Amino acid sequence: MNSLAKFGPELRRRRLAAGMTLDGLAARVHYSKGQLSKVETGRQQPTPELARLCDGAVGAAGELAALVPYGPGVPRPSRRLVMAAGAGAALALGGPPSGAAEPVPPAGAAGAGGGMTPASPARAVGAADPAGMADAVGGPLLDGVQALFGEFRRLGQTAPAAFVLPSLAAQARALPSLARASGGRTARGLYVLASRYAEFTGWMAQESGDDGAALTWTDAAVRLAEAAGDRDLAAYALVRRGLIAFYSGDAKATVELVQGAQAGRLPARVRGLAAQREAQGHALGGDRDSCLRALDRARGLLDRAATAGADGLPVVGTTHVGDPVSMTTGWCLLDLGLPRQAAEALDREVALLPEHALRTRVRYGVRRALSHAVAGEVEHACAIALPLLAGGEALASATIRVDLQRLSRVLARHHRNPAVRALSPLLTAALHGTVHPTVVREAVPRV
Repeated sequence: MNSLAKFGPELRRRRLAAGMTLDGLAARVHYSKGQLSKVETGRQQPTPELARLCDGAVGAAGELAALVPYGPGVPRPSRRLVMAAGAGAALALGGPPSGAAEPVPPAGAAGAGGGMTPASPARAVGAADPAGMADAVGGPLLDGVQALFGEFRRLGQTAPAAFVLPSLAAQARALPSLARASGGRTARGLYVLASRYAEFTGWMAQESGDDGAALTWTDAAVRLAEAAGDRDLAAYALVRRGLIAFYSGDAKATVELVQGAQAGRLPARVRGLAAQREAQGHALGGDRDSCLRALDRARGLLDRAATAGADGLPVVGTTHVGDPVSMTTGWCLLDLGLPRQAAEALDREVALLPEHALRTRVRYGVRRALSHAVAGEVEHACAIALPLLAGGEALASATIRVDLQRLSRVLARHHRNPAVRALSPLLTAALHGTVHPTVVREAVPRV
């Protein structure tokens, strides 16, 4: 008997052991008694969401949810994505192959001609100044490039990712050329900033719905960072790849990718962000104990990073969530089948987000609405979601759309509810307002 076939009998056994009737279970998970009866008798297969809710209701600590790792509504990652992620992990840990061309040549350059190769970063960074630029102007130049990056990050909070992507990608391509025309210290700073631009471009590509472009830009970010002697971004690239695997519904790949970014020699912030992503992967897989342990590690590491002092460079990861571990805890509780606790945590944390961080507010606000909907608080969920959708159709975000799809499925069980009927047109618009991947392909770096 496979694990899925075992779910019904195991649910019944645990429900009876907990002294719970089918009516009582239905009231807790907000599914009908008839549907639960069909699941227990094997006449209907459970979805992963139902499995997690039942797990939480009967206190199975993830053992029941683990019997349903995949199911309808949870997309499996494509073979292309899994292979690309695996290759990217090897690249991030081992560096690019010897003699590889710079991933983001300046406009008009032919292949690797005249370009920097990641295999010899010291020579490229310390080369003679071909354009006669002196390090005397390096400080103002770096300050300006970094200030512009801050503006791109702010724009990314309020505009659709596909709108931001072309200009952001152009900057990421141009900065290596500017670095080659600068003195050693300035060049090194420009390569570091170029890597941050490339990493953020990858995030905007993912938000636009093109995972392939996101992976390519992440590789470019790693190589640019290595050109400046910064190998820490290679570890953070695994965290970014873990996010792609996470949104593809692959809990195992999420955990495996980010575990490579938690070595003791890496910065505490990178390890803390990796531990957070690992917690999300464990929650997606229904492993409550591993999730909570990863969250504890993330808390300690990020607290240590907060007291370590800044190096003046743009930080990796979110800059708008004041307490990322508490927010991630709320996120994970929903995947662990504890929607009411998730809603309470997200209510508290979302209220602390800055008003200008629209993308962040929409992302966690939709998750908050989903938590309330799964907990059976349908009218409240609709009240939370309505202003988020009215404010720009969820910013045409591919990742936010994952939770919008889940919200739509939950609300569909209450289609006669007036609040659901009022929300339905905006929810439909957000789900179908997708920016096609071809829109962002022009922004992919020419390797």
